Amino acid sequence: MKSTKYVEDYCRDLKFKNYCDRTIQNYACQVSLFLNKFSHLNDPKRVTESQIKNWVSDAKTVNSIKHRLSALKLFYKYTVKQPMKLRWVEYPRAERKLPIPLEVSDIQKMIAVCQNLKHKAIICLLYSTGIRVSELINLKISDIDSKKNVIYIRQAKGKKDRQVPLDPYLLEVLRKYYVKYNPKEFLFNGQFSQVYSQKSVNEVLKQLAHKAKIGGRVYAHLLRHSNATHLLESGTDISVIQRLLGHNSPKTTQIYTHISSAMVSKVKTPLSRAMC
Repeated sequence: MKSTKYVEDYCRDLKFKNYCDRTIQNYACQVSLFLNKFSHLNDPKRVTESQIKNWVSDAKTVNSIKHRLSALKLFYKYTVKQPMKLRWVEYPRAERKLPIPLEVSDIQKMIAVCQNLKHKAIICLLYSTGIRVSELINLKISDIDSKKNVIYIRQAKGKKDRQVPLDPYLLEVLRKYYVKYNPKEFLFNGQFSQVYSQKSVNEVLKQLAHKAKIGGRVYAHLLRHSNATHLLESGTDISVIQRLLGHNSPKTTQIYTHISSAMVSKVKTPLSRAMC
């Protein structure tokens, strides 16, 4: 089986359909693994539905299974030209693991112990805006609009643009950071590259959480969860939160109505009303 040729054609097909580079890279990796597994059959059309199911099911997590299946469905639809090949292969039910957001006091502690101005700018920006770590490292200086008090998120997930608010405190931190570090194009530069890495961002947060004596794993996406939860608790309309986070569906944003302990604790139970 000419797996390299199939992968190249698949990447070309996804590019033509305007999928983002990261999605193309991830899906192509899955398809390459799949083709190598069944290379003895010489043609992906000869792989049976049962064999595909077994290979997809070998993934370790539900998300990995869904990722494999998404890649293969597009592969058979666009590249192999068998759009009905996987019509009876359905996605598994999603795991319902609710993230536990940080408390506001936890964020305050992490900012308080932060001595490095770049690291302070990173944590303040993540928490203030709720942007994804991939969006953070791709921010450019030109995306910060201090006149309109907004930050432009360009070509984010799904190749969509949006705006998030530029908090006055965050703007002050960013101005001090800019004077000290003098970045050229991207807001955050890496040690040896123009762009800061996602791994470095999460390592910064891990170290700050350790210094602030916060238990549990702290990572960039947890600050996104915390931002959304705290906005909801402060009375921000969920449709506004949806737009700020860049969610396509309101169902994705509604998860935060389930993880807010503050909102749950304010609910008056039937017992309270019965005993009044």
